Amino acid sequence: MDWNLMIRNSVKQGFFTRALQIYSSMVRSGFHGSEFAFLFVLKACAKLPSLGDLKKLHSHTLLTGFQSHVFVQTALIDAYSKCRCLRSARLVFDEMPLRSLVSWNSIISAHCRDFHIDQSFAILSRMQLLGLELSPTTFLGFLPVCSLPQGLSIHCYITKLGLDDDLPLANSIMSMYIRLSQIDGALSIFDSLLQKSIVSWTIILGGYLSSGDAAKVFTLFNQMRRRCVVPDSVVFVNLLSCCKLSGNFLLSMSVHSLLLKSGFHQKDPIDNLVTAMYVDCKDLVSARRVFDDADEKSVFLWTSMISGYAQLGHPREALHLFNMMLRTASKPSEPTLAAVLSACAEMGSLRTGEEIEQYIFLNDLGSDLRVQTSLIHMFCKCGSIKKAQAVFERIPRKDLAVWSAMINGYAMHGMGKEALNLFHQMQNEERIKPDSVVFTSVLLACSHSGMVEDGLKYFRSMEREFGIEPSIEHYSCLVDLLGRAGYVELAMKTIEKMPAQVQARVSAPVLSACFKHQNLELGEMAAKMLFKLKKARSSGNFVLMNNMYTSMGKWREAEKARRLIDGKGLVKEPGWSQIEIDAVV
Repeated sequence: MDWNLMIRNSVKQGFFTRALQIYSSMVRSGFHGSEFAFLFVLKACAKLPSLGDLKKLHSHTLLTGFQSHVFVQTALIDAYSKCRCLRSARLVFDEMPLRSLVSWNSIISAHCRDFHIDQSFAILSRMQLLGLELSPTTFLGFLPVCSLPQGLSIHCYITKLGLDDDLPLANSIMSMYIRLSQIDGALSIFDSLLQKSIVSWTIILGGYLSSGDAAKVFTLFNQMRRRCVVPDSVVFVNLLSCCKLSGNFLLSMSVHSLLLKSGFHQKDPIDNLVTAMYVDCKDLVSARRVFDDADEKSVFLWTSMISGYAQLGHPREALHLFNMMLRTASKPSEPTLAAVLSACAEMGSLRTGEEIEQYIFLNDLGSDLRVQTSLIHMFCKCGSIKKAQAVFERIPRKDLAVWSAMINGYAMHGMGKEALNLFHQMQNEERIKPDSVVFTSVLLACSHSGMVEDGLKYFRSMEREFGIEPSIEHYSCLVDLLGRAGYVELAMKTIEKMPAQVQARVSAPVLSACFKHQNLELGEMAAKMLFKLKKARSSGNFVLMNNMYTSMGKWREAEKARRLIDGKGLVKEPGWSQIEIDAVV
C-alpha cells in the first residue's frame, strides 16, 4: 500500500480531512512517510485550517527527524500562518539553520497575512542586506494588504528590479490598485502588458464593475472578444453583475444569449445571477424560466426567485414558491426567510407570518438579526405591534436595523411618543448612531402623531449634529408633518427654501393638505409644482384638484381638471381593501 500516494491524491482532490485520516492510519500501522508526505499533510492542515492537527504533525517531524528539512520547515511556516498562529511560524523560521528563498517569501507572506506589514518590510530589508535575489513571489504577500503609499513604493521597486513583466505579479499589482480605488493605475498596467491572460481581463473587468462603470466593462469585453480571448465563468459573473447593476433589459438578454452559447448557463452561481439579473430588470417571466430550467436548484437560486416575487409585488407567488422549496432537499437560509417574511408583510397575512415564525424557531434560525428584523417588520405591517415588541425585546444584541424596524413600526401605527422614546434609548443607552433611514422613521412618527415641534427639531439636528444631508424622503416627511397639522403656508415656504430639484417631488403632501384645509390658492401653487414632474401627472393628483374645486364651488375649474384627466387618457384606479379570514387573504 502506497500511503504517500494516497495522501497526495486526497489533498489534490480537496479531501483534506481524509488525507489526515490516512496519515493517522499510516502512523498506527508503524510506518512514517517521506518528506513529501509531510508537505501534503501540512498543506491539508493549512487548508482546513486545523491548528491542533498541525501541532501534532509538527511533533511528528521532530520525532522522525524531518524537522531539519528546509521544505518541511517552510511548509510548517506556511501552515502555521494560515492557521493564524504567526508566533509559531516565526519560531520555526528563526530556528532554521538554512533558509531558502521560498522560506523568506513564506515568512513575509505570514506577517502580511496577519497585517504586520512593517515587520514584512523589515524582513525584506534583511533579504537585501544578505544579497538574496528577490523573486516575483517575494512581493505577492504585500500587495493584498498594503496602503497606497506602500503599494506605490513596492510597484516602483518591482519595476527597478525588472520584475514587472512577470504576468502573475502584474495581475496582483492591478488587483492592488483596484482594491485601493486607483482604477487608472490598474488600467495603465493592463495596457502595458504584452500578453494578457484571462485572469488579467477578469481583474480589469471586475475593477470597472466595482467602480460602477458598466459602459467601460462592456467596452473592454468587446475588446476581449475581438482578440479572440475565450471568456470563462468568472468573466460572465462580472458581466451578469454589471447587467444587474444597470438594469438594462436588452443588454441582459444579449449577455444571457452569449452565456447559453458558451455553455456556462447551468453552473452555480451563474443561474442564480441570471435570475437575479432578470429580477432587477423587472422581468419575472424570464427569471422564472431560468429558475425552472435549472437542473439543480441551490438555496441561493430559490432565494433569488422568492425575493424577486416579494420585491416586485407578487407576495402570493413568493409564498407558493417557498412552500415548493420546503418539499425539496434544499433548506431555506436566513436570507430566504427574510424574503418570505417580506412577502407576508406585503400581503398582510398574519397567520402565514406566524407559521413561518414557528418554522424559524423549530429549525433554530431565530438568532439571525436579518430574520429577527424581518419578523419585526412583518408583525408591524400585519397590525400586531405587540408581537413585534416581543420579538424586539428578546433580541439580546440589537443592531441599527433592528432599532430602525421597531421605530418604523411605532411610526406607522401612530405611536409617536413610543418611537421617540426608543430613538433616545438607542442613542443614550446603546450608543448607536442613527442613519438616514432611522431619521425618516422618526420624522414619519412625528408626522402621524402631530408632533410638529419635535419633527422640526429632529430635522434640524439630523444635519447639524449627525452630518446627514436631507433626502427627498426627509423633505417629504417634513412637508407632510406641516401639512397634516394645518401649517400649509409654512409648508409652502419650506418647499420654496428647498433645492429646486426637490421642490416638485415633495409637493403632493401639500396638495392633499390644501384640500383638507380648503386652501385653494396654495393648492393651485402646489399643483403647478407637482405637475412639472411627469411621474406626478397621475389620475390621483388630478382627481384631488377636481375634488378641491368641487368642494369650494369652483365648477368651471373642476370641469377643466376633469377634462385634463380624460384628455391625457388617465384612469382613476379604484380603491381596494383586503382582510384575512382563516389564513386566507
